[in-house]
Amino acid sequence: MATFRLQGSKVLAVTMTGDAVKAKNGSMVAYDGQMAFKKMSGGGEGLRGVVTRRLTGEQMEVMEVRGQGTCWFADRASEINLVRLHGDKLWVEASNLLCADAGLRTGTTFTGMRGGATGNGLFTTTVEGTGQAAIMSDGPAVVLRVTPQYPLSVDPGAYIAHQGNLQQHFQSGVTFRTLMGEGGGEAFQIRFEGDGLVYVQPSERNTIGGDV
Repeated sequence: MATFRLQGSKVLAVTMTGDAVKAKNGSMVAYDGQMAFKKMSGGGEGLRGVVTRRLTGEQMEVMEVRGQGTCWFADRASEINLVRLHGDKLWVEASNLLCADAGLRTGTTFTGMRGGATGNGLFTTTVEGTGQAAIMSDGPAVVLRVTPQYPLSVDPGAYIAHQGNLQQHFQSGVTFRTLMGEGGGEAFQIRFEGDGLVYVQPSERNTIGGDV
């Protein structure tokens, strides 16, 4: 299995001994040794992945990197966070997934509606199995614990990923921008209940279905 390590907070070094990883297309910045690069269709999920991602609008361009040596990955100076999976599943926004062990299964899952008034569905990339994955954030990510006693509400624009036994629901809510009169649409939040971890970033991406 490939060895993942961070060099600083914005560069991922992956050492391989004949094994392979899946990485965001174009994210390789350097390598030594012998490496082979192959673009994978449908986010590495084959024809089914191509069809699913076209239907959902989920964008995930992936390449397979295989060889002997070390390969370095980075993307637009984003902060990188390592996540280790032990037979469990990680839900992550496609644009935030940098690299994963080739043995981890990737897929696309429907996670809910963005509010009854908009009717927009939310599809998220899943990574499942045993191994490591590297996810990116705009600024240092914060990992928040959710327990049955303490559910968590998150701004969709700040959400990166989650793992564990969590249920998520979309709910209308009042945000700071709405209170200041800057909101122009339906405000909504993601509410997590159960037991697990949620990764959020200290900046907001643009979202569909309302100002958040």
